[in-house]
Amino acid sequence: MTDVATHRRTGAPRVGESAPRPDGVAKVQGRFAFSSDLFAENLLWGQTIRSPHAHARIIDIDIREALSLPGVHAVLTADDVPGELHYGLEHQDQPVLAADVVRYFGEPVALVAADHPETARRAAAAVVVSYEPLTPLVDSALAAQADPIHPDGNVLRTLTIRHGDLDATAAVVVEGTYEVGMQDQAFMGPESGMALPSADGGVELFVSTQWLHADRRQVAGCLGLPEDMVRITLAGVGGAFGAREDLSLHVHLCLLSQHTGRPVKMVYRRPESFVGHVHRHPARMWYRHHADTDGTLVKVEARLLLDGGAYASSSLAVIANATCFAAGPYRVPHADIEGTVVRTNNPPCGAMRGFGAVQSCFAHEAQMDKLAAALALDPVELRRRNALATGDTLVTGQVITGAAPVAEVIDACASHPLPDLAAVDEQPMMHRPGGAGRTADAHHVRRATGFALGFKNLLFSEGFDDYSSAVCRLENGAVTITCACAEVGQGFVTLAQQIAREELGIDEIVLAPAETATVGSAGSTSASRQSWMSGGAVQAACRAVRGRVLQQVARRRGVALDGLVLRDGIIESLDGSVRVDLADAVDGPIEETAEYHHRPTQPLDENGQGDAHVSFAFAAHRAVVDVDPELGLVRVHDMTTAQDVGRVLNPLQAIGQIEGGTAQGVGLAVMEELIVEDGIIKNRSFTDYLIPTTLDMPTVRIAALIEEPEPDAPFGAKGIGEPPTISSTPAIVAALRAATGLELTRVPVRPQDIALPRS
Repeated sequence: MTDVATHRRTGAPRVGESAPRPDGVAKVQGRFAFSSDLFAENLLWGQTIRSPHAHARIIDIDIREALSLPGVHAVLTADDVPGELHYGLEHQDQPVLAADVVRYFGEPVALVAADHPETARRAAAAVVVSYEPLTPLVDSALAAQADPIHPDGNVLRTLTIRHGDLDATAAVVVEGTYEVGMQDQAFMGPESGMALPSADGGVELFVSTQWLHADRRQVAGCLGLPEDMVRITLAGVGGAFGAREDLSLHVHLCLLSQHTGRPVKMVYRRPESFVGHVHRHPARMWYRHHADTDGTLVKVEARLLLDGGAYASSSLAVIANATCFAAGPYRVPHADIEGTVVRTNNPPCGAMRGFGAVQSCFAHEAQMDKLAAALALDPVELRRRNALATGDTLVTGQVITGAAPVAEVIDACASHPLPDLAAVDEQPMMHRPGGAGRTADAHHVRRATGFALGFKNLLFSEGFDDYSSAVCRLENGAVTITCACAEVGQGFVTLAQQIAREELGIDEIVLAPAETATVGSAGSTSASRQSWMSGGAVQAACRAVRGRVLQQVARRRGVALDGLVLRDGIIESLDGSVRVDLADAVDGPIEETAEYHHRPTQPLDENGQGDAHVSFAFAAHRAVVDVDPELGLVRVHDMTTAQDVGRVLNPLQAIGQIEGGTAQGVGLAVMEELIVEDGIIKNRSFTDYLIPTTLDMPTVRIAALIEEPEPDAPFGAKGIGEPPTISSTPAIVAALRAATGLELTRVPVRPQDIALPRS
């Protein structure tokens, strides 16, 4: 060991400081390897044959012509699946390949592998599938009473919340019915990956995903292999937002690779991507709010109906969130709420940023504005009077024990100065509604503001054994962190390094690839959980290594263990007799594995009561919009936000998450919707499915990041990525209502909803 003569402070960013992404430069320069860039020698290309019907019986599949094409190495159907015929994230109901019936437009029916992607596409076109079309079930309101489209029935889950006095009422009552359309995650990188056969009869899969170990479990089951013979490595992810929680091409790649004994690659084109992953659940919601004349909420009644599409995916958890948070972040002593999610022959729906809370927030915030109008009360003041706080009870009977700075979030957002915008007739044409179309007459344009407040849970709920694993290895003065956390853009690649530096004080931190072979599960990159869960696992593993190092130093130097401290990579004794660099303190590597669990939760009972959730995050948005009511054109100028974050671990990334989440909220408010007719998606391209560009985006101003540390969370930090998507949409629609006087009960708000309102 070498004593250190001078105190050193590592210069690399630690917790609480802005740290650049290690993959950032490569991504902006186009050098980063995404899953679509994978390559192997002797590579084959896979292609999927998909149903053109939303509901039909499969009469026959003729693969003879496809097999006869030169360069075609395999054509597979359901008969070629060696293991379980179905998979599913929560419920195994989705066929690997449809065998007797197809239940949604685009459902996979057969696979081909060929030596060139064009050959694969020609072979796919040569597969002849004979169908008997059936009448699709496309109206979610009819699903519960309709003939079942699946052996397990059409109703996936109904959750009832009965809280307080169900007969309670109050002096002021407002009622409304609201709808949310089907939104797509619209990630830039379509589904892609590569599978390689292993010498032991297993398979290696390189794929974009959000949950490696859940993928491994499902893939192994369908292949009829032990899980340890399926090795999955995270490939470069071009966005996710929930859509990569479910399997897409995973099993298909592995089947083709195992069948041919060759590496196989698949890359979806954009139209296929739109049918190859789940979407945000469309919702229909009825609400009735009761309040006293001073604005105090008394009771909330609600009936929520979500369309889960053909298969379960994560619908059971999505309806739980939508129902649990249906009353909003407010004190509500009495509640009668019911949420149902059903199967239909529409496209499957599952996880998307905000995960159920987006749908219910749009409705409960519209109700709060309607209630404020009935009371002649300022909408912000109404929210402030009813805002939840630590110690309050939710409609599920759970008492909030953690940080809940809801009033602070409201006040910070509402009191932030309004933007200094030029008058409409003084603005450049590009800044008016319609932009480059030059169609808006300045004299017709109206400007207004709107406010909204939202919240959702963090981490997995309802008794789920949620955990994450991490390995910390100290060797030759450098630290390697191994964790199966899927980096999908949320910033774990930065955070893991910051945590290790914070705990060990060493500059050189390497984050090993996320894979399943050498480390346990990190759970899903969803539910705003990875900073807390995988961050907690990394912190615990680093602390275990630190403990081992201190034990060795104490033993070798003959000092008491409790007399040693580690600061900035230097081990010192309190009496000054020991001062040694951590890098020189031990001989040989030290490695520790940690598994981090959050505190237990419990399932909700038959009345929807119970401590089902770990923690909650809150956010508010204020929108400023210009509207041309005659043409129905909208320009969102400004989005001001405040958010409860616990503690900011990386300020730069926090800003990016808030801006990105707000962008998706803008999209849902005024432009993003999958148009589904008779179960068929009509706009399967970025020409027809519109997402906000830089020209559409407003200025996003962060009034405050409220740092009230969460008691149970590592470093006190809460997840940041989801709340911005929840409250941004209703804030924009509130502003549109204020500008037009219309109820606007559906999102996205289309031009015809403003210019040609129904009477």
